[in-house]
Amino acid sequence: MAYFTRMTSSFFALLFFLVLACEARVPGKTSRGFVRTNGAHFVLNRSPFLFNGFNSYWLMHVASDPSERYKVSEVFQEASAARLSVCRTWAFSDGGDTALQISPGVYDERVFQGLDFVISEARKYGIRLILSFVNNYNDFGGRAQYAQWARNAGVLQINSEDDFYTHPVLKDYYKNHIRKVVTRLNTITGMAYRDDSTIMAWELMNEPRCKADYSGKIVNAWVQEMATFVKSIDRKHLLEIGMEGFYGDSMPEKKQFNPGYQVGTDFISSHLIKEIDFATIHAYTDQWLSGQNDDAQMAFMQRWITSHWQDSSTILKKPLVLAEFGKSSKDRGFNLNARDTFMSSVYRNIYNYAKSGGTMGGSLVWQLVAQGMENIDDGYSIILAQNPSTAGIISGQSHAMTTLAHLVIQSDKSKT
Repeated sequence: MAYFTRMTSSFFALLFFLVLACEARVPGKTSRGFVRTNGAHFVLNRSPFLFNGFNSYWLMHVASDPSERYKVSEVFQEASAARLSVCRTWAFSDGGDTALQISPGVYDERVFQGLDFVISEARKYGIRLILSFVNNYNDFGGRAQYAQWARNAGVLQINSEDDFYTHPVLKDYYKNHIRKVVTRLNTITGMAYRDDSTIMAWELMNEPRCKADYSGKIVNAWVQEMATFVKSIDRKHLLEIGMEGFYGDSMPEKKQFNPGYQVGTDFISSHLIKEIDFATIHAYTDQWLSGQNDDAQMAFMQRWITSHWQDSSTILKKPLVLAEFGKSSKDRGFNLNARDTFMSSVYRNIYNYAKSGGTMGGSLVWQLVAQGMENIDDGYSIILAQNPSTAGIISGQSHAMTTLAHLVIQSDKSKT
């Protein structure tokens, strides 16, 4: 049986706190090479790279206030103690409060220095980052803010936020933001972002969606253009799209795996674009299958992961990451045991598929926060120090994935 059937959550909890007390990573403990891909596998310094990770979208926003930076350090320290090795976070905040990009091409240096701190602190604790360039949603600006900027500038024929994907002015705004972030010189490390191996990958958009074209073709053309642009200024880092995994028109028979609807993306065609290095899926069964019981939601999750793992292995031939998943405490009937059971089941699937050839590279739970951040709790927030059973499960998965990578290395050596 898999790792989880042999270990109890209480043991995981004890393990987590022992590690937290004694074994937080220190500078220089983690290899500084760039994470790359070799076919359908992640590699680091030519060895298999399998990971357990997390989301913390808020890091730059909080770090823009130096008096609050301890919260970033706290989360990285606890994550490192739990052997979480990859973190996904925002490299955008467009307009509004604490904006990184105040208006097209105009940036708040104070906020950018917050992102500098996030990257330098991740490096200190041996955590790789996936940095997202823009939001699909209105939170932190998103596509709607880009459209409004164009309207404010007197640009004609801006009908909706979906014009973000097709209008040359909006596309230029976005390309300029990419260039600004990728070429940024970190004021703490002295290193350009595009030269820093702390960054594992860039993400084109958090959960792209398009109401104007449910086939996925508009988004697909945009991905091709923007992926080509990113690679023209940075060929060192991996690139992913940020998709949730919804199937589109390129393989209609796959639509049966969608949760009853489409969002204007095509998982297959967009991830076949050669400049895209790995595939991502998200999964929120408590939202997508609202009202259905835990067993039905878990059955959907298993089908969702299995289908995309098969596609990544046989069609895309690229690594796959479950880049967002969680269970909300705001759902009716929620309890801690239900969340722990759900996470254990998801992790078991991730581990088993990683074990079956390595195409499944890892997962990123949504989301870790520091103590005293109840104001941003979206229901999915996890404070490791206050949730020992969940922390133990997370730490156990980290150990399982790291051990599996080492087993693959030893197996490869025995064959030579």
